[in-house]
Order: sequence, then structure tokens, then C-alpha cells
Amino acid sequence: MLGVFEGRITIMLPRSSLQILAAAAAYSAGPVAAAENGAVMSTGALILVPGLLIALVILALVLRTRLARGQRGVRELTAAVERLARGELGVDISSADTADIGGLANALDRLRLSLRTTAMSRDYLSQVISSISDAVLLTRMDGTIARVNPAAERLLGQAAADLRGLPLANLLPDNQKAAFTFADGKTRDTTLLGSTGSEIPVSYTCAEITADEPALRGYVITARNISERKIAEQRIRYLARIDALTKVPNRMQFQHLLQRAIARARRGNHRLALIYMDVDKFKEVNDTFGHEAGDLCLETLTDRLRRILPDGSVVGRLAGDEFCVILDSLDPERNLRAEVVATTRMLQESITEPVLFNGNQVYVSTSAGIAHYPGDGNNVIDLIRNADAALYRAKRQGGGALEVYHPDMNAAAVERLMLKSRLRRAFEKNELRVHYQPKISLLDGSIVGAEALVRWELTDRGIVLPAEFIPLAEESNLILQIGEWVLDRVCTDYKKWQDGQLHPGRVAVNLSLRQLKQRNFISQISAILEKHGVPTDAIELEITESTLMEDPTRTLHLLGELHRMGLRLAIDDFGTGYSSLSALQQFPISTLKIDQSFVHNATTNHDQATIVAMIIEMGHSLRLDVVAEGIESEDQLRFLRALNCDYAQGLLFGRAMAADDFRDLLLSQTGNAGRYRPLFARG
Repeated sequence: MLGVFEGRITIMLPRSSLQILAAAAAYSAGPVAAAENGAVMSTGALILVPGLLIALVILALVLRTRLARGQRGVRELTAAVERLARGELGVDISSADTADIGGLANALDRLRLSLRTTAMSRDYLSQVISSISDAVLLTRMDGTIARVNPAAERLLGQAAADLRGLPLANLLPDNQKAAFTFADGKTRDTTLLGSTGSEIPVSYTCAEITADEPALRGYVITARNISERKIAEQRIRYLARIDALTKVPNRMQFQHLLQRAIARARRGNHRLALIYMDVDKFKEVNDTFGHEAGDLCLETLTDRLRRILPDGSVVGRLAGDEFCVILDSLDPERNLRAEVVATTRMLQESITEPVLFNGNQVYVSTSAGIAHYPGDGNNVIDLIRNADAALYRAKRQGGGALEVYHPDMNAAAVERLMLKSRLRRAFEKNELRVHYQPKISLLDGSIVGAEALVRWELTDRGIVLPAEFIPLAEESNLILQIGEWVLDRVCTDYKKWQDGQLHPGRVAVNLSLRQLKQRNFISQISAILEKHGVPTDAIELEITESTLMEDPTRTLHLLGELHRMGLRLAIDDFGTGYSSLSALQQFPISTLKIDQSFVHNATTNHDQATIVAMIIEMGHSLRLDVVAEGIESEDQLRFLRALNCDYAQGLLFGRAMAADDFRDLLLSQTGNAGRYRPLFARG
């Protein structure tokens, strides 16, 4: 038998065996010794005893070696597992031993490899989150922050350790907490609080983290700092509403302020006056002294008007040398006519004082027309028109004159009523026409579509512009009939072009506020498209900013239905309204159209160029196509191409044309041919 004591091997044999071994040992000492011990053995026994002894010794050595190896394996395995516990996942635990301890070692090594793969995936995900430039915040289901990436630390000005465990609501200003939501996954705007309490405007998206383990569930929020975008939007709004030279409201903003003044006067039962002023022979100033002198005269005129006018008055620049003044909150019990005339005279006299330019004294004078609310008009259009009629009468008298509006002055009012009546008859007799203004790709000059424009031609006065007759149609339900007819006409023409194997692209059709308010508007559009077999993605519906924001909730629902039908939607005349790009994000818009008033002077006016550049940049940041309207020169074309504007329309590419002419234009665009491509070759 074998025994193991303190690392030594002990061989335990039966007594008979011990006797044999003793005899063998004695024999090995010599026959005499053997004889002396009385050991008598046969010849066969003498041969077996040395062999048995050798075998037993070898067995003892083998067993001792295996046991030592096993003990060493246990020690090595224990050390490797301890290193694994410390996170050293690269240590090799595998063993070539096929015994039980080798199997255990190999099983542990497979566990190590699995843990290493999991750790690598975890580390990779951690590296990805850390490398994202947007702020990433992981929260638990109760809204407490579990983890943030370095971008979130930089955005909020706090270390990850300080943010961990903090309720996300603590990072929101009180006025933003109710609007913040984890739910829908849409991109929204909100404000976060920095470490100093400063408010940081951000655009954020939230998604839910689902997991079997409740402890692993929560939300992941990505947030992007949009401070620069907000500043840019404010700058755009300012430049869009304030005259760059004189720093007073431009025509659009002045009309808005006049509308508000009329509303206040109506509520407060008081009066207001509108003074329309025009610089006499201003062209001569520019021709004699240059445009720099003319600009100085306009700036000086504005300063003098603001210095003299009472508080609460508004000065606006409506055109090059035309200014308007609102005198608000006038007492109806006083002699308003005399007071307003006296104030206007004072303004005119201050303007006649010379302006010093390069050592020269430049003299200018102004003519003025006056209209009162409500006697001379109870809305913006009528009030400005009647003040303009009085100004026209004053200018006919020579420089420095003043006239107060009288109904006899305005034959246009009568003409307006007659025009409205003739418009209805023209529609009933099918005398309106739809023309198409090509939309050109600024990449290569190819025709990618057109805008449908209504035209009305009278035999006694020629073309009546849409800006003149569309407002008349909107005053009655005639605009609904015209709108339906235009879409039907466009689909008829589009089908003809398609049947002729032409590719007209996408045709834009303008929508009015009254059309959107129709109950059957969606079904009406669907029926027209279906009747002509025109695909929905062939039509783009254009809507102005002001129309879009008139009733945002209802409009969002309607536009959502149109978008789901496959129709594309565009914002027309962007920049002239009062919405922000952030507000527009909620609508399914695909195209922004830059108003031509910004494009017109973009190559010569730095502020106008800034507006155009910012609109293009922000439109692209929202993945919108951008179309510039009113392109008239190659300089404007080069300017817009340099800004990577997508498409353009304007007189540079021709006037709006009849359907047959547009068909011919499409026919000319074969292969690398095309009427407009030479313009792009020169660019």
C-alpha cells in the first residue's frame, strides 16, 4: 500500500512481502549474511525479488511526479483565476492536462473568453458614446441620471460624478418642465440649465431603453447645443424686418405694426393717422453726389423724424425714398386734422435743413399724404392706399406739398370694385390662364420642375398681376374655386407632358388660407389627382409662413394627411413671416423658398447676403431643399451656387410661360443639351 505524508511517499507492504524484501536485502549483502539470518529461498524466488523491488520503486516515483504536477496545476489555476477576478482578461487558463483539473481549467478559460468578448463589446459601446459630439444622458425609468458622456459634461459644465443620480428635471427651467417629454422620440427644442444657472437652448431626442431586467431599463437622451442657430434666427428676423440702412421697420414690419395699431385703436375707440412721405427728386441727389450722399440723406431724414415725433409713433421705410409714420392714440375729441397737418409740416420743415456731405450742403424736401383711421380706411391696405393717393396728389403740386385724403382722390377704390366683378366674370368665362415658371437645378442647369402661376389678361389694361387680383379673390369664396381650377389645370397639363414621354419634374401649386379651411380639402385634392392619374409626388403644395401659423394645430393635421398621401410641401416666401425654423420643424415640410426680396440685393448688400446664406445653411441643417426666387442676373446665380443653394427660379431663366412653351422647353433638354446649361458652363 501507498501512503502520502507531508509530500513523502510511504510504501506499506504485507509482512510476507517485507520478509522477502529483507531476505533480498540480506542476500544482496552476501550469501553468508543470508545464511546467518536463516533465510532459505529457492532459485526462482531469488530471481523475482529484484524485479519486484525495481517495479515498486518506479511506481512510487511516477505517483510522486503526478501528485506534484497536480499540486502545481492547482496553484497555477488558483493564481490565474485571481488575475481574472482583477480584470486581467488576457491571461491564459487553458491546460493540456486531460485529467479533471485540466477539464476545470479549460472550462474556466472558456468563461474567460466569453467575459472578454462581453467586456470588449461593453468597452466599445462606451467608447462610441464617449466619442459622440452631441451630449448623451442615460437615465433610469424614474428620470435620474445614470450616466453621461464627456460632451454632456462640457455642455452642462458639470462633472459626470456630480450629474450621476441627479433628477433630469433639475436641469430644466421651471417654464420647460411641463413641455419636456420622454415619450414620442421626436426631435424637440428645450432649454437646459448649466452649472452657473445659465440657460442653454438645445435640440433633443429621447428613446426608451428596453431590457428584461427592470434595473437596466431607462431612457437615452441626445442633446445638441443650438445657441448659434437661435442667434442666427434672431439675426435673420431682425434683418428681415428692419431696414438695413435706416434701422427702422421695413414695409413688411411696418404693415404688421400698423395692423396692431389699428387693432388697439378699435379696442380703445381712439383714432390714428398715417403720414406717407416721399423725398422729392431724390434721383437727382444720387445722380449729382452719388449713392453715398443719397444714403446719408435718408439716414439723416430718419433721425430727424424720430427726434421730432411724439412717443409711441412709428417710422417705417416702405421703399427707396418712401417713408410712413403712424401717429397713434389720438383723442377723437380734438381737432385731429389740424394737429396732424401741423405735425406733418413740422416734419417737412426739419427735413429741409441741409445735410453736409464732403463739404457740400445737400438740400432735400418731401411731399406728404395723410389718411386717418377709421374715416379713411379701417384696414392696413385701404389706409396705406388712401394715404398714397393723397401723396400722389401732393407730388403733382411740386416739392414740399401736403394733402389730406379725400374720397374723390381715390378712383382706385371704384376701380377695385369693378375689378372684383370682372374677375368673377373672367373665371366664369374661363379667361384665366395657368403659366409655368421653370425651376432650375443649380448643380447643372437642368429643369427639375416648375411653379404654376395664375395669369389674367384684360384687353384694356393688359396683364393683371396675381398680387393685385388674388387678394380680391380671397375677399370672397372665389379663391376656393380658382384654387380647385388651378390644380385641375396643372394635372391636365402634367398628364399631357407625361403622355408625350417628357419628364416635367415636380410642379408647385400655391395654397391659400381659405383653401386649407375647407372641410373637404383633402378629399378634393385626392379626387383631382386620381381623376387625371397624376402621381402624388409630382405635385408640391406651397404655403406661406403666415398661412402656416394661422392655426398651427389644424394646419399640422392637414399637412400631415397631405404628406402621408405622398405630396411634398414647401414654405413659400420664407423669411417674410414671423415663424422660426424651430417652429417649422413640427410640420412635414420638405422645401424652403427664399423670398425674392432677399435675393434681389444679395450681391450688393451685405445684410441681404447674410440673410440668404443663413437661410440656406439652416435649411440644409434641417435636411430641406432650398429654392431661391427672383434670380435675374448671372451674379446672383454665381452667388447662390457658391452657397450650395439647391434650386432657383427667376427672369434669368425666362418668364412664366404657357403649357405648350414649357413642353418645348422640356423637349430641348435632351442629353447634355438644354437652354440654361451655358449659364452654368460660364459659372
